[in-house]
Amino acid sequence: MPSSHDVIVVGNGALGSSIAFELARRGTDVARVGGGARRHAASTAAGAMLGCFGEVTEPLMATEHGRSKLSLDRQARELWTGWLDELSSYSGDETGLVTADGTFVFLNSVGTSAIDTTNFAVIQSALTQYDEPYELVDAESIDWMRPNELFRPLQALFMPREHAVNTTRLFQKLDAAFIKAKGRIVEEHVTTLVTDGDRVTGVVLADGGTLTARHVIVAAGAHSVGLLAGLEDVHRRIPPMVSGYGVSALVRTQDRSLPRSVLRTPNRALACGLHCVPRGDGLLYLGATNIISDTPREHPDLKDLKFLVDCAIDQLHTGLEDAALVAPQVGNRPIPADGYPLFGATGVDGLWLASGTYRDGLHQSPLLAREMADLIEKGTGTVTELADFAPVRAPLAPGTRDEVVANAVAHMVATGYERKWSITGEWTAIIEEALTEKYRTRAQELDAEFTPPAEFLVTMNDHKRAALQRYYAAWR
Repeated sequence: MPSSHDVIVVGNGALGSSIAFELARRGTDVARVGGGARRHAASTAAGAMLGCFGEVTEPLMATEHGRSKLSLDRQARELWTGWLDELSSYSGDETGLVTADGTFVFLNSVGTSAIDTTNFAVIQSALTQYDEPYELVDAESIDWMRPNELFRPLQALFMPREHAVNTTRLFQKLDAAFIKAKGRIVEEHVTTLVTDGDRVTGVVLADGGTLTARHVIVAAGAHSVGLLAGLEDVHRRIPPMVSGYGVSALVRTQDRSLPRSVLRTPNRALACGLHCVPRGDGLLYLGATNIISDTPREHPDLKDLKFLVDCAIDQLHTGLEDAALVAPQVGNRPIPADGYPLFGATGVDGLWLASGTYRDGLHQSPLLAREMADLIEKGTGTVTELADFAPVRAPLAPGTRDEVVANAVAHMVATGYERKWSITGEWTAIIEEALTEKYRTRAQELDAEFTPPAEFLVTMNDHKRAALQRYYAAWR
């Protein structure tokens, strides 16, 4: 097999696979590197909701960069119909991928007013602002849903344009389409980058082999930034990356019944809200947790799986206690230290980065694939919002320090309620005061100027602190 190509794409998750296919179908000689099992990838364990507004939050809409992320989601959604047609055409597989007809967002009594009620209102406001079709519905009339009476929904809205796809079939089509477009799949993983002077010229594989190329695109999810460690000057000026370890589950309902749409809560407790996605033949996707981990995880903790299942039974359908557990799943969302994507040229000749998309990578993959192919092929792109998300950048503020601290406290309190704690009135204020002091002190000890997102403040340890301080020092 040839060892030299025009482009090497490191990573075969939804984003890496889409970029590789888009380049190959344009006639570029592409090698895509990644193990066939796609271990650690966020997209293999994802619900694959093609949603723009379901995860809108108050902090997202309060910042310019947050609104830019929403703009990317909206642009990506307009490409999915054509993208699915192209995948079917190239792969020769006409099997449908869409599994859910729209999305219901429901507000129940599990969370808190500060998080759930606020975010539900923000979702509705954003839908109105962007002239997006939706309708308010009777929360107790949602198809299939039968929660515990203590957790019944209070309000709900339906978004007819927010669907979901089957990830297993999506990857099958991406692989087949890439091969039909004459792309090369290398089922290995990359250990280091090859450099020649001030240029990246290839990659070293775990089996000791080497591949060379004019361009190397690193799209390896939560592993991406670590692969650049040998390029010290660049590495220290790119936001460090952590893994948003998430647990999801595939279950088969006893009577094979399923909702016709995605059912979900607003984002809560530093995660993406409880949700379920129909997959057909009684198969239901349940998701998902989000726990910050210094390194990607391969197996779920029992406590996280138990928490997910308990929430699904209580808040979605009590009959799920009789469902069969088909497969627990683990994904690792790539989360940069300022919470925003890492996309584009790195400043090192021949080296590009496409990662840090947090929860948006699969949904944005058609858009980002087209943009990266344009950058490689034409030297320029068309998506103006991505300019602010260049990989080498000073920290982008997720809000003021007081706002971030308040957000961290609110989400931690919401976590307690979601885990069914029972406390008397005065204790909530006591806990909030203690957490506010704790997180404010952490932020001040970390840096006098820069503040990371709430997820980092809550999970701060020596490893994260050292990585963040190195990065902040590079931009002092």
